[in-house]
Amino acid sequence: MTNKKLQHFYIAQEQSIYLLSHKDATKLKQWVELCQQQLKQLGFEKVALLGKGAYGFVFSAIKTTVAGESEQPVVFKFSRINLPQHVQDRLADEADIQGQLNHPQIPKVIDYQKIKRQCILQMTRAPGIDLEQLSHQVGPLAPELVVSIALQVADILLYLRNANNHRQLKPIVHGDIKPSNLVYDKNTGKVQLIDWGSSVNAQLDCNQQSTSTNVMELMSSDLQNSNARLGDVYFIGPEQLEGGLSSPRFDEQGLAATLYALASGQSCRYGVKVIPPNALGLPKLLAQVLTGMLSDDKKLRSQAGDYFFNNLNYLKQVVLADNPTNSEVVAQIPVWIKAKAKGQTEQIDTVVYGSRKSFLREQTDSDSLSGIDDAQLDKYYKNYLMGMGDNEKAFIAALSRLGNFPVVGGLAIRWAKEGVYIDSNLTLFDPTLKASFTSAVNNIIYLAQGIFRVGMFKSCLFNARKTLHVERVSESEPFIANKEQEISFEVSDVPDVDDITRLHSYFEDGKDPDEYLHLPDELMAVLAKLNLIHHTGCIIFEVLPKHLKIHSYLMLLNHEKQAEFKACLAQLLTLLPTINGVGISGFMKLPYKDTRFFEHISSMPDKFYPKNPKVLLG
Repeated sequence: MTNKKLQHFYIAQEQSIYLLSHKDATKLKQWVELCQQQLKQLGFEKVALLGKGAYGFVFSAIKTTVAGESEQPVVFKFSRINLPQHVQDRLADEADIQGQLNHPQIPKVIDYQKIKRQCILQMTRAPGIDLEQLSHQVGPLAPELVVSIALQVADILLYLRNANNHRQLKPIVHGDIKPSNLVYDKNTGKVQLIDWGSSVNAQLDCNQQSTSTNVMELMSSDLQNSNARLGDVYFIGPEQLEGGLSSPRFDEQGLAATLYALASGQSCRYGVKVIPPNALGLPKLLAQVLTGMLSDDKKLRSQAGDYFFNNLNYLKQVVLADNPTNSEVVAQIPVWIKAKAKGQTEQIDTVVYGSRKSFLREQTDSDSLSGIDDAQLDKYYKNYLMGMGDNEKAFIAALSRLGNFPVVGGLAIRWAKEGVYIDSNLTLFDPTLKASFTSAVNNIIYLAQGIFRVGMFKSCLFNARKTLHVERVSESEPFIANKEQEISFEVSDVPDVDDITRLHSYFEDGKDPDEYLHLPDELMAVLAKLNLIHHTGCIIFEVLPKHLKIHSYLMLLNHEKQAEFKACLAQLLTLLPTINGVGISGFMKLPYKDTRFFEHISSMPDKFYPKNPKVLLG
């Protein structure tokens, strides 16, 4: 590999390629193409970009043996070249720790290389799909599968905890257990634990005693500073998030959060107060253990963790149905399902834009995490969740989850003292995902019911592939759209007659405090004109110093106004040169006011797995 050069790496931040500037999108495509070519020259086939995270990105490939017989699926993990060198060098630590491990459910390291500044780790590929993907396909996982995953990961964690299994004679902490790091093989039912980028040798054991093996090491070891990596802030426990000394307890917390998220169809751990483990239809033993492990009380978390590992035999003996059971999901608000039009092959790249986030934040002047310099923290936490309570974090995460579905539309959620008022228009373009999507939307409703505030939140969902990009060379020049550019819109299948009393307006909720772009009066006048034409959707202006993006999803409901509607959209583009400043300004219009009301709840009621499912399920 060393004689082949893999150079010029550029990886964009975690966003759709369709939201990048032309220059950045081109760079990314060229980079992916370069990697694929280089790996093909090394004799690998079926090279594909498998995924990316805060620190690196992964390609899958197949290597045919010299005899040309069996194919060996492999994975190449690259560090992000735009991170500081000391962060890139973590890949060497990952290769070292993962290379020591010998467990059938942990991928094997094949090779580690450093070519110029680029670090590359090659390993065997875990068969199947990761559990985050499976969760998006089917929604909350069947209780039988959740129990199976719990037992399998517990076995891996027991292996990691046993210091005698490892070269340093210390337990090893994975540090980033979450659904996307567990790969499930449907054919065998087996789970593999992948991505060891946050793994370290534990500083403390489960009893919070130092893992140093002799007096000299104990004296020289730094027990003031943690060697732990942060892991995914949606899943790690409080001790790891706050920079505590590394311990097997970290992985115990990651497992509890993962099982909870998979059983509830969420993408984080924060919803436990409103949607508790006891409400998820799990066997009572597992539900109550998870409740303890996800508690705010540190002592109770540890006791529940110990109980979990000491009673795995009881969990193995729980009577489960032979076939996975899933209860019917009933939609709390309308969800429209629309198959793609005949011949339509273009995918929908959904982006969830949420405004008015500020009112969800606690009014605190400081945050204990504000001084931490970490790519994971910047990516997830500082940008979105800093200063929010757990219910609010879970609510934002639940909204973000909708971005994994091919969906367009919008939600307007208003909290009042007496409860929550919700206006919505959500259209899903894949009938096979109906159950999962409905469950994801229901979770948003439940979490909204658990937030006791007074205020408004609006969220637009649009297709990033429809985003218009207008670029300029310097900030002193105006933004000018190309002549062939236009803001696209759809026309509804059936014309909808206006009912003035029920129409929703772009402007009825007042100015959004979180939108920092002041649009010129001429442009606002055209938007006001557009607002009078019966349609639904959103239009968002996002202005960067040299790059203007217009995100939109628009559907015309009044077929007689097609020419006028098109003329207004064209006029918006001619007025782009009048825009000054940077920031975002968005407008959302729902087809009608069809407000649904939900009372506040503190927590959902208990619902456990039946004691004798074989009788109940026939």
